[in-house]
Amino acid sequence: MIEKILPSGAAVAEAFSDPPDAVLLPEEEALTRGFVEKRRKEFTTTRHCARRALGALGVGPVPILKGERGSPVWPAGTVGSLTHCTGYRAAAVARGAEVLSIGIDAEEHAPLPGDVHESIALAAERWRGRVLDLEHPAIHWDRLLFCAKEAVYKAWFPLTRRWLGFEEADIELRLDGSFTAELLVGDLRTADGPPGSTVPGRLDGRWLCERGLLLTAVTIAAPAYGGSRTL
Repeated sequence: MIEKILPSGAAVAEAFSDPPDAVLLPEEEALTRGFVEKRRKEFTTTRHCARRALGALGVGPVPILKGERGSPVWPAGTVGSLTHCTGYRAAAVARGAEVLSIGIDAEEHAPLPGDVHESIALAAERWRGRVLDLEHPAIHWDRLLFCAKEAVYKAWFPLTRRWLGFEEADIELRLDGSFTAELLVGDLRTADGPPGSTVPGRLDGRWLCERGLLLTAVTIAAPAYGGSRTL
């Protein structure tokens, strides 16, 4: 399902339950000490999806460990992103020569609880959300905004290894299934790229509402595949 909002170069695997054949590699087992059963199943199935997706790129089974701030560590020459929510787990990966970074997120299609929307949305985003609510009230735009911000962060962090707060991305959601994120940060430098390399100040993404889920994706193309633009 999530492949609908990702470029053709990305390999995807997803699950709508926790399959009994999903197992962890020994190095991953060590990361799950202290997990409750629900968290362990999420962790196991997303890693299972990651190996299936990597297999589609010709990469053999490898452990997907955790790096800074818990971000997944991908095999050399690949990039990727993981997501999970109630009733859904997914992984998206691509070759690093084609894609600099991928961020995906999934959320239940339901309103955000309490005052969460006020805490994550800029004034301009709240105003645009009210307009969207009038135009298409069947979509929970507050939850979709949260989902888009999560995907933006997941695409941002592997390149910069710096935090990006909710208030540092101004996201415009559109009815056509697209969105843009203006990054409101002064430092767009990448952590490991060539001198002077930066993350684009504007990221383009896509969203989907299907099967009771909201899905978002941001993919930043490598220079040889479109420079700093997003796919």
